[in-house]
Amino acid sequence: MPPRGVKPGTKRARQYEEIRKSVKDRGASESRADEIAARTVNKERARAGESRQASKTSTQDMSSGRRGGQRSGTDRPKGRTRDQLYAEAQRMNIEGRSTMNKAALQRAVDGRES
Repeated sequence: MPPRGVKPGTKRARQYEEIRKSVKDRGASESRADEIAARTVNKERARAGESRQASKTSTQDMSSGRRGGQRSGTDRPKGRTRDQLYAEAQRMNIEGRSTMNKAALQRAVDGRES
């Protein structure tokens, strides 16, 4: 079932079903396939201005189609982007965050969570 706000028979509903089928074919569980498809469709809706609300990362991050799994399946450390870490540091009122690089933000945020 497509995410709320997606009408049956629309491009987004077809996109949801296609992504869901593709993820299932790769061996993911039913619930994981639903989650990935819903997240992808919701992000595309936000980028196209089709949703009422949209997070900054949904509209300014690279598109899910272009990213194509860039942040998964690699040997480098995974996790949040610098912008996501910065936003988290901002919510935590961490001083000096504007001059920090990604690694420093990661340490600051993780140190504050403990």
